[in-house]
Amino acid sequence: MREIVLDTETTGLSPAGGDRVVEIGCVELINHVPTGRHHHIYINPERDMPEEAFRVHGLSEDFLRDKPKFSQLAQGFVDFIGNDTLIIHNAPFDMGFLNAELEWCGRARLANPVIDTVMLARTRHPGARVSLDALCKTYGIDNSRRTLHGALLDSEILAEVYLELIGGRQVALALSAEIEYGQRGGPARPPARQRPVPLPARLTARELASHAAFIAEMGDKAVWLNYGAVEDEPAELARA
Repeated sequence: MREIVLDTETTGLSPAGGDRVVEIGCVELINHVPTGRHHHIYINPERDMPEEAFRVHGLSEDFLRDKPKFSQLAQGFVDFIGNDTLIIHNAPFDMGFLNAELEWCGRARLANPVIDTVMLARTRHPGARVSLDALCKTYGIDNSRRTLHGALLDSEILAEVYLELIGGRQVALALSAEIEYGQRGGPARPPARQRPVPLPARLTARELASHAAFIAEMGDKAVWLNYGAVEDEPAELARA
């Protein structure tokens, strides 16, 4: 199962107002575990950089001036994400910008499934703050490198947060083990190991007799009589 954790940086808040994407960072997950593969690009927005946006991510007009335009980078980006699920914090923001950029260069909008970790966090922690920094604090994730917003760094941090939101590292490792087993030709979940010799009954004859006497006192209301023997129950107890 392949997922892509994705983040963008932009010149502002609204593509409808002329704002553009200036950075995209993507991190690949297989079975919820980062593989080490990533896709990271800086983009010439073909416009100025407002001071408010510069204070957020630190990407200046001078730095971005010689970078490729989105139209030159779109194919590599689309190829990397494929049709796989996108994991995005506040997905409507990033998806709005990416689809606008794709439309401006004559390409189709993204049709990938999307998981919005803001909505996921609100479900897991109702009433709590769900910013990326707040979730790092909740889960004890080190975000000390995040002095400024950066698309690739934020994607790497979000990958850790996402893993915690869906149940923690053990969930991912268990799923990885199951799928790896299936890829070797076995079923999706390894079969439970059976004991070569069944364990002996732990009930003594005295305990069995005491139990039978107890059931007799209950008459026809005893569940043992109504539902029959329980699977794997000692034969003596089932007959009682």
